[in-house]
Amino acid sequence: MDGNIGHRSYVKPSQVGAKPTGPMLGAEITGVDLREPLSEADVAAIRAALLKYKVLFFHDQDISHEDHVRFGRYFGDLEGHPVTAHVPGAPEVLFIEAADGMKITDKVLPIARPANKWHTDVTFREIPSLGGILRMRKRPPTGGDTIFADTAAIYADLPPDVQEKIETLDAEHDIIRSYGYRVTPEKAAQLRKDYPLVTHPVVRRHPETGERHLFVNHVFTSRILGLPEDEATALLAYLLDRVKAPEYQMRFRWNDHAIAFWDNRATQHYGVLDYWPHERVVERVTVMDTERPRR
Repeated sequence: MDGNIGHRSYVKPSQVGAKPTGPMLGAEITGVDLREPLSEADVAAIRAALLKYKVLFFHDQDISHEDHVRFGRYFGDLEGHPVTAHVPGAPEVLFIEAADGMKITDKVLPIARPANKWHTDVTFREIPSLGGILRMRKRPPTGGDTIFADTAAIYADLPPDVQEKIETLDAEHDIIRSYGYRVTPEKAAQLRKDYPLVTHPVVRRHPETGERHLFVNHVFTSRILGLPEDEATALLAYLLDRVKAPEYQMRFRWNDHAIAFWDNRATQHYGVLDYWPHERVVERVTVMDTERPRR
């Protein structure tokens, strides 16, 4: 008789918990210390919560840059950014001041504050990122919240005729639309060479959940293809306006050592620039995806 019968290996169950923070999306994660390596069960529980709630929040996580990178790598390879600076010695950790890396001054403020900053990260790439993990490093006394929107819910509530119209359309995404004005002409020319215009479906299907999501954003989407110019312009404006509806959003008020982890395939986000002249500094690792957006 096999002496191992009845002596199966014991796998410690995950202690990760998820408490919803809003009726549409968002959950606070408990039972995990990101300063320590995570078990396979913990990683699986966090991934499942990300797919269900689309953005996760972790509190009291005074992590190092090494911890930040390790946590991100549980979910995929990490990537840098062609414009935003990174932490010295940690190329995977982006150092973000104010408006997505553009340092705010009295001169810049009237341009940056009223701008529509709703976006999905790096859709100028052929393969936009899977997710972003943002850590608050320097918090202003008040303000500086981040708002998240559920792009599946936005799509689901579009009129049926609009859904039918956009389900086969593609849109153009352009890195210069957001970054061209803040870099030198030489740098802009290099960005255009490195990141030529790319097209993605206006409606993408989530590769893991199967949900359909609206996949155009104000920061990077330059135009919808396949329609007369005036019709395409009006349609894009209409779709971008739907993201602004608060019914699809939840607002996160940061505290010291808080972390937000969002599914970049399923959400848009907006960093509120209401704290000047105080500073706000965050750090982000970006998890790469493995395939292009599909219908």
